Amino acid sequence: MLSWFTHHFLAPKSFYKTSWFLLPWLMGAFIIFFVYGLIAGLFIAPADYQQGDGFRIIYVHVPSAFTAMAIYLVMAICALLTLVWRIKIAAICMACSAEIGAWFTLLALVTGSIWGKPMWGTWWIWDARLTSVLILLFLYLGFIALRSVINDISNRDRASSIIALVGAINLPIIHYSVIWWNTLHQGPSLMQFAAPSIAPAMLHPLVSMIIAFLLFYAIILILRMQNEILIREIKTEWVKRVIAL
Repeated sequence: MLSWFTHHFLAPKSFYKTSWFLLPWLMGAFIIFFVYGLIAGLFIAPADYQQGDGFRIIYVHVPSAFTAMAIYLVMAICALLTLVWRIKIAAICMACSAEIGAWFTLLALVTGSIWGKPMWGTWWIWDARLTSVLILLFLYLGFIALRSVINDISNRDRASSIIALVGAINLPIIHYSVIWWNTLHQGPSLMQFAAPSIAPAMLHPLVSMIIAFLLFYAIILILRMQNEILIREIKTEWVKRVIAL
């Protein structure tokens, strides 16, 4: 059953063809969620009673941090699928996600520093949350560097899968760092969705931007995966036909 599923639905050729039908829907959904989140976050959401309009950077900072962690989780799952079942498309997804995740992590760190300067009086502090997110960036960069020095594709996928799985232990540390340690960073915003402490006018744009960022990741990932599939399958007849079109 698993072999039939991976052959017909997760095979590189099948994924390449199916992904072209998904892209327009993903792009349309991204535009809707991003435009609503941007307009509502900048103009409709009220100013925070303590931080004023400075809090609005939350609509970039939190989605970028959430997406950075989500991407690494995807990589860890793909790493497991690669090591255990040798699923090609999982290895491709893992490889193509790393650079995207690194950029989202960098964006989270930069926007966090910009937000922290007026709130904490400094651009950076060795806070548990900030430090663990910085470690996440190093994990992404280490993953990318490791793949760049291994030429054999199978060995590259195997070694990077191990790195991705080991690094996944940092994800719960990032999430619970503000709970386990006494930090300057505010508590986890996403755990407050069911509580009345965050006004719906602030919450809805935040959720919309998180979805938009995840959709943007999916779009860029598919485009990168399509290119990687053509490179890996360059000797197959179906890729030669695609290139000849």
